[in-house]
Amino acid sequence: MIKEIQIIIGGAAGEGSKKAGLIIAKLFNLYGFHVFIHEDYCSVIKGGHNFSQISVSSRKKSAINEKIDFLLALNYDTIEKHKEKLKEDGILIYDSEIEGDIDLEEDRAIKIPLSDIVNEAEGIPLMKNTALVAAFSKITGMKLEKIEETLRREFKKETEKNLEVARLAYQKSEKKREIEEEKDEFLPLFCGNHAVALGAIDAGLENYFAYPMTPSTGVLQFLSNVKGIRTFQPESEIAVINAGIGSAYTGRRTMIGTSGGGFALMTEGVSLSAISETPLLIVMSQRMGPATGVPTYQAQGDLLFTLFSGHGDMMRFVVAPGDATDCYYLAGEALNIAWRYQMPAILLLDKEISENTYELETKERVKKEDIIKAEGDAENYNRYEGEDISPLLFPGEGGVVKATGYEHDKKGVATEDAEKVKEMVEKRIRKHEKLKEELREKETIKVENRDAKTAVIFWGSTKGAMLEATKDMDLRLIQIIVVQPFPEEKIKEALKGVEKIICVETNATGQMAQALSMHGVKSDEKILKYNGRPFFVEELKRELEKIV
Repeated sequence: MIKEIQIIIGGAAGEGSKKAGLIIAKLFNLYGFHVFIHEDYCSVIKGGHNFSQISVSSRKKSAINEKIDFLLALNYDTIEKHKEKLKEDGILIYDSEIEGDIDLEEDRAIKIPLSDIVNEAEGIPLMKNTALVAAFSKITGMKLEKIEETLRREFKKETEKNLEVARLAYQKSEKKREIEEEKDEFLPLFCGNHAVALGAIDAGLENYFAYPMTPSTGVLQFLSNVKGIRTFQPESEIAVINAGIGSAYTGRRTMIGTSGGGFALMTEGVSLSAISETPLLIVMSQRMGPATGVPTYQAQGDLLFTLFSGHGDMMRFVVAPGDATDCYYLAGEALNIAWRYQMPAILLLDKEISENTYELETKERVKKEDIIKAEGDAENYNRYEGEDISPLLFPGEGGVVKATGYEHDKKGVATEDAEKVKEMVEKRIRKHEKLKEELREKETIKVENRDAKTAVIFWGSTKGAMLEATKDMDLRLIQIIVVQPFPEEKIKEALKGVEKIICVETNATGQMAQALSMHGVKSDEKILKYNGRPFFVEELKRELEKIV
């Protein structure tokens, strides 16, 4: 009986392996299993090698394992690259037209005539992925009606033709395993980018601007199909942030998106948002650098860059989600804070979180929070009035609304007067201190197993592998969620009684460990991975056991 399995489905770019992987995940989800999808693809439009690894379990999953139970191949490259990952009883399911050395026992290598099936149904070559999914479903004991139900939801075009292909493939395959439903309810599946979009929408998002850049592009694609949200793709990342600031100046709740290279071009705009006190939420999804680096692969190499982005003494709010559920809530939180405190806020993602598929748990919905609006005589409005947070007025509401990148007085008039300059710098610092005070009442870190003597500190997408790798280990787990203002007091409180501190990150220089040391917390050990891939559960467990 199927309880927990790992599946890889792969092919060349353009063969539809990603879509097929999502359908397989949704089938298992329909049967009541927990699922998680890791996406791996080359930075080419056609050719190369793409694959999805699907984790299926009767308990929550948000990481991948080293060994797999099924390998589904649309081409020989997939077999060659992954067959060594198959368990001893693992099964290969592949297109019968594939030529090459398979080197597996006959009962573990199942040929499916994908092209013949598609031709018999008078379909197109791309539908081989549908045939492969249907064959796999029969082999694992799924019911045809469940497959049909899923395909009807997933294919809005050529629906009947895909169903015909699936029925033929199902008919020509033989059941090898048994599956039964795990539970009555199942959670919706979302990648991190889409969860970010949902959280921002619930917090009142009106405009989204971005220049496409992997791995944040999915936010733009998603929001461009949402009625009522204005999306805009300018000519460059510099134009994106300046347009975003202009949009927010008019009173529109605005979010922008990019990755490391694009964010490098935006940093002057981050300072403009700070000094002009214009609220702006930036989605910054990290990928492997420096420069173009390995653009479709994973890294957490932009933490310090983000924390110190923008020039001058300026403040920002930075949060780092660990999965899609974190993305939903923190996107809403960051948008609300950007507007409440009139400052730049940065949602620090990475490739794994942005593009992997998770179960989304939203017990409570994010809500749009009110801002401080100016009252009284609009004609005498002073944009930068007050001790910390200034009341807002927008163009068209009466009076003159100033916004400037030059230092200014309370009216917004440029100044170089020493006392007025000092006054405005201190005003913005007080605003930051007020935010720090508010965050003392919020969940800025998550702590598990507080009595353990060894602590492991992690952030971002390492969350999934960490929670699974340590479930049988006596470790105090500390996930850092808010990274600026840095939750120094809460971290030190969480570390009381700890004898050893281990930092886990997917970068080469231990950037969170460096951030911790700036606040008086020294890591004893670091576990770092920097080949563009995430931690496997077993791999991380081995590394932790070496230290512990």
